[in-house]
Amino acid sequence: MSSRADRAFARLRMVAIGASWGGLDALSLLLGDLPPDFSAAITVVQHRSASSPEGAMARFLRARCALPVVEAEDKEPVEGGRVYLAPPDYHLLVDIDSLALSLEAPVAHSRPSVDVLFESAADSYGPALAAVVLTGANADGSRGIMAVRARGGVVLAQDPAEAERSEMPLAAIATGAVQEIHTLKKLAARLAELDGKR
Repeated sequence: MSSRADRAFARLRMVAIGASWGGLDALSLLLGDLPPDFSAAITVVQHRSASSPEGAMARFLRARCALPVVEAEDKEPVEGGRVYLAPPDYHLLVDIDSLALSLEAPVAHSRPSVDVLFESAADSYGPALAAVVLTGANADGSRGIMAVRARGGVVLAQDPAEAERSEMPLAAIATGAVQEIHTLKKLAARLAELDGKR
């Protein structure tokens, strides 16, 4: 990894994570291994049914993670050290200082869409963004990581051999935009390193 890239990564302000099939378990392990003083904001798109019980995913992850975990609200200010989940059936978009929810049409049959999150976060945070593609059975996120790379952010993917469904990380890797591939435990350690929590 180049020293130029390391300098960019050192300014980490947001981590954007995309997951689908198998994502809840992967998120619980990844977020559970982050240190309690992790300072970057974390935004998460996990594909789930529009009828998912309100707050259930946040409660599940909160019990396994040292960081505060909440379902994102429209126009909510972005705070470091917090995990924001896209609510069921809403796209989650990132502005530099706040979050937005959208009921615009599904993207690649998905709402929330990982691509929408990644593209908006890349526009807002550029080289201060790390995007992470986890387990899933489709290619959502593969377009969005191109925007992250184009704006100087870092793109990480879960090792497909570890993923419950490998299609999503494999699709991301096939774009050539993924810079690092790690197991969940190593992903958590790498994010902590980028956040300056060595």
